[in-house]
Amino acid sequence: MRKDLLMNTTSFTEMCLIRMKVIEKNSLMIQLQIDEIKALRAEYEKKKVKYCSFSKDPSKMIPGMDIQDSFNLEALGKYMKQLKDKYEDIKQTMLIKYIPAQKKADLDEEMIMLLKRRDEAENLNKKLQFRYQRLQIISHALTVWLASDRSISFQEIVEQVQETIEIQVEEIVADELFEDSLSKAKEAEIMLYYIERFNELISLGEYEMAASFAASSPRRILQNIGSMNKFKEVGKIRGRTLPLLSFFEAIFSTSHAFKRPINKELTLEGIKCGLSEKRLDLVINWVTQEKLTFSEEAGDAICAYGGQDAYNNSKCLALAQIIYSECGLHKKALLCLCKQGQIHQALEYIQHTKDFTSDDLMQLIISCPQSKLIQCLIQERDGKPPFLSCGLVILHLFSMDMTKSGIKLLQEMNKGGKDTVENLVLNDAFCSIEQWQEVADLCLQNGFEELSNDIMCILRSQAGVSDVSEEGTVNLMEHVFW
Repeated sequence: MRKDLLMNTTSFTEMCLIRMKVIEKNSLMIQLQIDEIKALRAEYEKKKVKYCSFSKDPSKMIPGMDIQDSFNLEALGKYMKQLKDKYEDIKQTMLIKYIPAQKKADLDEEMIMLLKRRDEAENLNKKLQFRYQRLQIISHALTVWLASDRSISFQEIVEQVQETIEIQVEEIVADELFEDSLSKAKEAEIMLYYIERFNELISLGEYEMAASFAASSPRRILQNIGSMNKFKEVGKIRGRTLPLLSFFEAIFSTSHAFKRPINKELTLEGIKCGLSEKRLDLVINWVTQEKLTFSEEAGDAICAYGGQDAYNNSKCLALAQIIYSECGLHKKALLCLCKQGQIHQALEYIQHTKDFTSDDLMQLIISCPQSKLIQCLIQERDGKPPFLSCGLVILHLFSMDMTKSGIKLLQEMNKGGKDTVENLVLNDAFCSIEQWQEVADLCLQNGFEELSNDIMCILRSQAGVSDVSEEGTVNLMEHVFW
């Protein structure tokens, strides 16, 4: 019995070992399959990142198809064919309608150079024509004088020939006027054709072509408010560029082909249109590259857009500054510089322009109460007096309920110590003793007791000043000029 038990135990152990080997073998095969799948998936992911980084999640539903169609090979085949046709159309459109941005920039630069050469050639042609006419008169007069008995002086012959030529010129001019009237009639026919064709394209809904037609119209006959209103009446079309924006893109891109820039009304409307469509990139290109007529309203529109878009606010301020500078609106241009934080450039602008009064600068501080700006305006510059009086600035800030900015300025004064305060007080040629007393009172009211005592001490220590509370206005720098 024990033998039977031992034999059963041995056979059971062998069976377990055989099963373990089978399981290990199967596990190894499964592991190899898993590794192979992982390798294939990794390779697929690499290709997906490289070639199909824009593809959507394959587990999601295909747009425009229900679950049943998603598993139908025939429906999937039709959908694939539609996608391929759409891809080919887009590819063809890219080849026909679009060119690299650099190519456009090169063409614009080439156009500007050609127009410049044309103008130079026209001026040179006029000079050469005038010179040729003078030489022709002298040559003809010399021929007549050599053929005559020379009893008349050469100068008289020249005068006679000149009178004869002037009579002939008048007759030629009359003929040219007749020919000119014919050419004008032909030009009128061309203009009429452009107007009729433009209206036809608008009625057919070919707005891009109509915009190009308006941009290339002779004498800019279609670049006006009337044409703009036709595009504006169309409104938005789903899936297409706003027709009004297409119009402005077309006429602004050809602005260098004409001697005169686009008028300010169209410029303003174009900028507003670009901003309303959130195409700040177009507006930047128009303002910096194209031939437009700027206005204060255009700058204001860009500033207003920047105020609503914090991310692009600095770009809008820079554009507005360009426009304001071109229009001679120096106060607004300076404010744009300050709002951008370009304080040193703003100070250079003040020095270069020299049109700013102390009232203008006070208003600037109210509009842009930056501590750095205020400090720069009240400090000396390379031995030159400051733009503004420190005492008057403090009083003005508190009078305008800008207590926070006023306290910041007092804190900066307090940090500098008594020497800094003394330098500010003594070199202030515009603030009287009474006004400095008011500053000292404000310091006391706002918790700057030490600063208040320093100011009062400086006022009392001035030569020729016995009592700072004396009636009448006394200037601290008065003793310097006596």
